[in-house]
Amino acid sequence: MLGDIDTPALPYGFSSVHEDGHDVAESLVMLPQSLSDRLRGRAQRIGVTLASMCHLAWAQVISRTSGQEQVVFGTVLFGRMQGGSGSDRAMGVFINTLPLRIDVSGRSVEDSVRQTQVDLAALLECEHGSLAIAQRCSNVEPGTPLFSSLLNYRHKNRQSLEIPDVDGYKSINGQERTNYPFVMTVDDGGNTLALTAKVVKQFDPTRICEYMQTALRSIADALDYSPEMQVRAIEVLPTLERELLLRTWNAAESTYQSQLCIHQLFESQAEQSPNATAVVFEDQEISYHDLNSRANSLAHHLIDLGAKPDSLVAICVDRSIAMMIGLLAVLKAGSAYVPLDPTFASERLHDILADASPSILLADKSGVDALGSSISDSMVVVDLNILLKKPATNPYVPDLKTNHLAYIIYTSGSTGKPKGVMVEHAQVTRLFDATAAWYKFNSSDTWLMTHTFCFDASVWDIWGALNRGCKLVISPQNITRSPKDLNSLIHKHGVTVLHMTPSAFRPLIRLQSKSQHNLRNRLNYIFLGGEALEPAILQSWYDIPSTNSPQVVNVYGPTEITVHASHYFLKPEDCKTSISPIGKRIPDLSVYVLDTYGHPVPLGVAGELHVGGPGVTRGYLNRPDLTLERFPLDTFTDIEGARMYKTGDLVRYLPDGNLIFMGRNDQQVKIRGYRIELGEIEARLADHSVVREAVVIALGEGTSKRLVAYVVAKPMEGLAYTLRSYISSKLPDYMIPAAFVRLNVMPLTLNGKLDRRALPEPDVDSFASEGYVAPQGEVEIALATIWAELLRINRVGRNDNFFMLGGHSLLAVQMIERLRRIGFEMSV
Repeated sequence: MLGDIDTPALPYGFSSVHEDGHDVAESLVMLPQSLSDRLRGRAQRIGVTLASMCHLAWAQVISRTSGQEQVVFGTVLFGRMQGGSGSDRAMGVFINTLPLRIDVSGRSVEDSVRQTQVDLAALLECEHGSLAIAQRCSNVEPGTPLFSSLLNYRHKNRQSLEIPDVDGYKSINGQERTNYPFVMTVDDGGNTLALTAKVVKQFDPTRICEYMQTALRSIADALDYSPEMQVRAIEVLPTLERELLLRTWNAAESTYQSQLCIHQLFESQAEQSPNATAVVFEDQEISYHDLNSRANSLAHHLIDLGAKPDSLVAICVDRSIAMMIGLLAVLKAGSAYVPLDPTFASERLHDILADASPSILLADKSGVDALGSSISDSMVVVDLNILLKKPATNPYVPDLKTNHLAYIIYTSGSTGKPKGVMVEHAQVTRLFDATAAWYKFNSSDTWLMTHTFCFDASVWDIWGALNRGCKLVISPQNITRSPKDLNSLIHKHGVTVLHMTPSAFRPLIRLQSKSQHNLRNRLNYIFLGGEALEPAILQSWYDIPSTNSPQVVNVYGPTEITVHASHYFLKPEDCKTSISPIGKRIPDLSVYVLDTYGHPVPLGVAGELHVGGPGVTRGYLNRPDLTLERFPLDTFTDIEGARMYKTGDLVRYLPDGNLIFMGRNDQQVKIRGYRIELGEIEARLADHSVVREAVVIALGEGTSKRLVAYVVAKPMEGLAYTLRSYISSKLPDYMIPAAFVRLNVMPLTLNGKLDRRALPEPDVDSFASEGYVAPQGEVEIALATIWAELLRINRVGRNDNFFMLGGHSLLAVQMIERLRRIGFEMSV
């Protein structure tokens, strides 16, 4: 009965069952007489006990607050649970606590009530059994409780029940104690039913009573009107809480629907401030007037080549002012741009180009070299660095509307192929309109762009700056990798708006001095996003004395929601928490925290975040099946045909309406700001002739997170080196596992699932080493020591390559800083 239970059903994830029972809160509610009578009548009609119905209701409460369908909780057995006249006066205590398992997934409500009756009867035969033996019979990890909740169903005389206050609820100081954090007592008075919830004080016992009462009412309704209704559809949320989660916290504040396209907003700025600097790259800069004119000339040329609304134009260039001219020109021509980074692996570039099938390609020499034979004969290639003799006036595209595509950005895909997210003009412009009241950006601001333009964070940087008349500074890639150089770049250009991943910002914090020349005195806004934020890393930032207090904002949002779905405004006291807050929704969006069946989860319970509203993008290019799966209809809005996006991210609400990021519910992870489908890496590895099976997992947390591949393969000399070299030609650097662990077979749990707890830690043979030769000399020994610490490996030889051993740009930054501390200078 318990052998395949490997995950306990813990309400709110709370697992401590070792409390002394004193730090609890209690609340008692008398069920309305009409509901009590209905429940008794239904129980009698189908031939079950009222206790069975109460156990099923409690199972539903535990299921909804734990996210588990196979629910195990303790039930207090008295040997007289059947009830009847005189059961409250039976001699002896006959008390034992044993685990009861209830499946709340597949049966109808009526069948579930009957099955609960059968299971309780079977459990009564074991009422003198040992809870310790039951724990050992399960597959729950030792040290983790099999259950943390309890139901105590007992019979009492009507006179012995406490009568609550007029409003039906009352906190009481009970004398009974338990070391379980969630206890529901049902007192059956013959004609009445009373619920008493006793929970640890960080939770609300009145709310738990409300859940139990709602579940009982839902069971009665189902037995009356739809006994074949699935038990998982039993309602738990009271009306007021459901209204709070779905309506109140999603109340429309305003409608943000610009009638202008992205480039038209830029054109307005170019007209207002033609001589203002628009873009800076290295020692080059260009004004709004000149950027607009050059983009116009290229746009006219693209129109002559056939560019039109919803057609696609690929752009593969190095970071430069020419890149910005190209992006603007594509939009002005009415087309959508498909960004391609020439530093990406050639096979990935090939996959994207093949899927998008653009008729026009904008490229510089780096782009042409990177794409190579992927450029088809039918594709028109335009060199961005050639000046065109075309009109410099704003082109007019008569059929262009705000619901036409602006860009397609590709993200990792679980099938082994990247997927293109289609984003429209209106979805971008409403993002800036909807957040305008939160920020005081103006033309004196200078924005810094550190991300590749293939990452949708670039959309916030590029159009956030240029559509407000600000200056945009593009950081060269080599400077982005060096905190010292990046710090100098920020000071040189007077950057006021910074947008980075937390991993990239952390080394910048370490460089700040306590003098007046630190970033706290210069910046106005710091946007951190792309990966889960650990607020504690900001403590040293807030400790720096400053005459200025730049606002630090944690931003969250998948590409499918148009860059950002929520913002959280950090405060110094947040550094003392271990949670990762992502804040409240962008004002024109709706957010829903749902379980696997699309039901809203109770307040404070983890569920999958779904996002609706005008930021929801068109879907995936050439993937109608996946679009239908990931973009279902929004059933919680009155807008006909509205869709929402299933993010795959687990979140929970705080009582004040802020959201907390909890992780992923699938194989997708974020590392260094990049969203990665582990299935894509696994599929590529499985293509190699020596690999029979492949599993990729993310180990570590925060900035220490790294990918590790486990492969079933025959023993082979240099296997890690072979696989790393192979996968490096297929995928971008950020998707390359740091280690490759060979296994004879994949470890499985008792129910046939991959046992991730049994996967071994990578050993020295799991890294792509050149063969160990001891380091020699002061510099080599210092390097080897630092590498071993950063890469978390036992030894480093003099012939080893930092990146082949699992290093990446952020670790390289840390390496350089450590070397500088001990007197060695090195550049990236």
